[in-house]
Amino acid sequence: MSTVILFEYPLNEKVRSWLRMEYLLLQLSGSQPVNDPVAALSFFRSIADLLDIFDRGDMRADLVKELERRQQKLESWLNVSGVDVALVSELQQTLKHHSAEMMTVPRMGQQLREDRFISQVRQRLSIPGGCCSFDLPTLQIWLHLPEDVRQQQVDEWCRTLLPLKESLLLVLDLIRQSGTFQTKMSLNGFYQDNAEDADILRLKIRAEDALYPQISGHKNRYAIRFMPVDSEGGQIPERLEFELACC
Repeated sequence: MSTVILFEYPLNEKVRSWLRMEYLLLQLSGSQPVNDPVAALSFFRSIADLLDIFDRGDMRADLVKELERRQQKLESWLNVSGVDVALVSELQQTLKHHSAEMMTVPRMGQQLREDRFISQVRQRLSIPGGCCSFDLPTLQIWLHLPEDVRQQQVDEWCRTLLPLKESLLLVLDLIRQSGTFQTKMSLNGFYQDNAEDADILRLKIRAEDALYPQISGHKNRYAIRFMPVDSEGGQIPERLEFELACC
């Protein structure tokens, strides 16, 4: 059976940040349980990277606006013949709930930013090897706490991100579901089309093709150039079939 690789490309800066946050939140979950130095560094580095993204803009305001925009979009669907009104209404209520929850939480990541232990680790992460035992003895002590005590603290830290995580995953899921995959054909490794105010391009490529996409574009237009993984011996077929969803 052929292995298919999925690539996603954001068509605006807002979604670019959202996809990065989603990636880091998945890393955060994947590094648990935090029971050794390797898992600990992965966990705290994901926390630090998230805080860096939060510092670049008002993520909460952007998500709240998107949740409200999705509610308004669903409102128009209620008057369309054949639409499952109960399902649309339920999704509207879910969006409304997450929007209200996001409005009540403090500044995104504020509790993590004010945590003294996280701040100590975060400062050392920028130094190569800066989290070793002689540089950061508090981390060494923390790693030797009873596992249930350590995990309880990790859970408390992650709980502060739960409203963000739930809202973000819901928004990205709705964006992804707005587009369907269609079979496309590139000529000599190149393909371009109109984006029609889209947020994300999603591409499916067969692993055996040994190609990857280089994408440039914005919400109205995009271009895809397929490049060989082996830059010296790889070849680009004259015609390449792939799947594309413009969401």
